[in-house]
Amino acid sequence: MSRLLMTGNAAAAWGARLADVDYVPAFPITPQTEIVETLEHWRETGEIQTRVVMMESEHSAVAAAGAAAVTGVRVFTATSSQGLLYAMEMLYTVAGWRAPFVLVNVSRGIAAPITLEPDHQDILAARDSGFLQIHCASVQEVLDAVLFAHCWSEHPAVRLPVIVNLDGFHLSFTREPVEVPDAEAVSRFLPPFDPGEASFRASKPVSRAVAVLGGGPYSYFRYQMHRAAEAALVAHEAIAVGFQRACGRRWDLVEVYRAEDAEVVFFLTGSYATKARDAVDHLRAAGVAAGLVRPRVLRPYPREAIRTALRGKRGVVVLDQNLSMGQGGVLHTELAAALYGWPGAPRVLASFIGGLGGRDVALEEFREMARETLRAADQGHEAPRRLLYTAQELREVRKLQGIALAEREDMAKEGM
Repeated sequence: MSRLLMTGNAAAAWGARLADVDYVPAFPITPQTEIVETLEHWRETGEIQTRVVMMESEHSAVAAAGAAAVTGVRVFTATSSQGLLYAMEMLYTVAGWRAPFVLVNVSRGIAAPITLEPDHQDILAARDSGFLQIHCASVQEVLDAVLFAHCWSEHPAVRLPVIVNLDGFHLSFTREPVEVPDAEAVSRFLPPFDPGEASFRASKPVSRAVAVLGGGPYSYFRYQMHRAAEAALVAHEAIAVGFQRACGRRWDLVEVYRAEDAEVVFFLTGSYATKARDAVDHLRAAGVAAGLVRPRVLRPYPREAIRTALRGKRGVVVLDQNLSMGQGGVLHTELAAALYGWPGAPRVLASFIGGLGGRDVALEEFREMARETLRAADQGHEAPRRLLYTAQELREVRKLQGIALAEREDMAKEGM
């Protein structure tokens, strides 16, 4: 095992390299492009034997990935933001094919308006596609997740594609020290892909569903996908044990940080978990029993692991880096559904929207979220839903609005 300083994008490429993937169909998009560029550079220098192909779109890349996977080769691809949405039709299609491969998504806010900064609107739009989902909080987790995802996707009881998600810029271009496992250790954990009898071969024709189905057969196939996603929860534990033996790191469904005796817990995904850990330490130093519960996996939803981690808490602060229009945060909605009617549910489940378009969430905001949630628990009422936004940010927006209005008035005076 070696220790290298690398970006999140480089870690994703290293994961594909160590997994010895056969085929990488892709299309460039900021901030993902570095992943495929790195793999192509290694191919040119002879460091890997992978076939890397630039397609005409993300839609084509995912279609090619699915088609290749069902022939029995190990496939990896990557995209981001608008690219993931452009490929959305094919996400549902290749999941229906039960094509096992790994797609890395580098999260970026969705237009309009346009931003290059990250939030989770893109990845959560794909949560019902049939892809399993892993969400990373560090560069180390990105490399580990790509290896884990290949093993998980190819498991005989699963055979579903997996999305590994990392935050654009905050992780994609951030350099952190990463423990890179030896190729021998990876090969013990992740042997060559064995497609079994399910792969397509010219010498051995097989049939996989048909072009048009009625409601009854269609329901059967969709239910089989659902059952496979549930089986992924069972398979996860055995794969986690194998990963720990090979690489020395534990890969649980849910990260629990100082939450066992906590009264208030932060619940979120992605790179802002690093900020949440720092906030937990500061709150603990100030005498507040705080903790963090972070799902690494969102599909399949690890309901029992989350319930166990949140049992008996006075309050849970849910921080969503997304906004479901007219409803609120997706994480909050799904957690509320998972806890509804459960006797051990936390007293208060507070919803905060923050980090949209890469907006920073300050340490003091974490402190205030915790204080407000505990106040609601003490007073026995529901915590209000809030958008994290400062007076200074509002002044900046008003300033921009004023500039735009003045320019419009000048143009009107000039008859333009």
